[in-house]
Amino acid sequence: MQKSDIVYSCYHELSRKGENFVPQHTLSYQLSGSFVLADGKEKYSAEPGDFNLIRKNQLVKFIKYPPENGVFESMNIYLSEENLLAVAKEYDFSADQFIPVKPLVPVEMNALLQNYINSLQTIIATGNLSNKPLIDLKIKELLLILLQTQPDLKNILFDFSEPHKIDLEAFMNQNYRYNVNLNRFAYLTGRSLATFKRDFEKVFQTSPHQWILQKRLSEAHFLIKDKNRSASDIYIDLGFEDLSHFSYTFKKQFGYSPTKIEKDEKF
Repeated sequence: MQKSDIVYSCYHELSRKGENFVPQHTLSYQLSGSFVLADGKEKYSAEPGDFNLIRKNQLVKFIKYPPENGVFESMNIYLSEENLLAVAKEYDFSADQFIPVKPLVPVEMNALLQNYINSLQTIIATGNLSNKPLIDLKIKELLLILLQTQPDLKNILFDFSEPHKIDLEAFMNQNYRYNVNLNRFAYLTGRSLATFKRDFEKVFQTSPHQWILQKRLSEAHFLIKDKNRSASDIYIDLGFEDLSHFSYTFKKQFGYSPTKIEKDEKF
């Protein structure tokens, strides 16, 4: 079954496992509950009724909060490059300037957009999210509405340029906590994987894997020992997929488990 570019999400419990890498522009409408997005510099929040554009090629973390005695609900519209290129060609849209904007861009709600959201809810309720021709048409409709109400969004949506080469040391020191593969890091710094590895070893005198692991473990040790944080509270934020792997890696590095520090700090 083909995955739809419009997705309805529903969570009954707090979820901290948001996408670390955003590969395509995403429009997110919050139905109930709230979420917090963090990019390593700032935090952004969305409440019920908020409509936001989450920009592509970002490293971000989400925490999704259901309301008390309720569920977290959102609708996400994923803007594939294929759909954006088709609309750009059909209507002669293009980015005419580069706008350095934040990862999350608020979209101004109006009657047209509210009616559009209502139509999506009908599509969800009738089980038509897998109807690709209909979904492609709805995405084109949304783009035309957005560009009528916020014309400057074209400079974000129709910018098809690749990330340019940036300062690798500064980027890695800011983003080593994200659980993404080296190909992603290379792409976001404007490098091929081979060039990324070569430049990395010149800057840090070690391999990317060893450096990232050491940075994460050193921070984990500091947070547990000096800040009285628990392993279960920090492992996801430091880029580890599960608690058991984190505990194993921590013990291999330091010779004792994170729980030993936690117990020692209590006495």
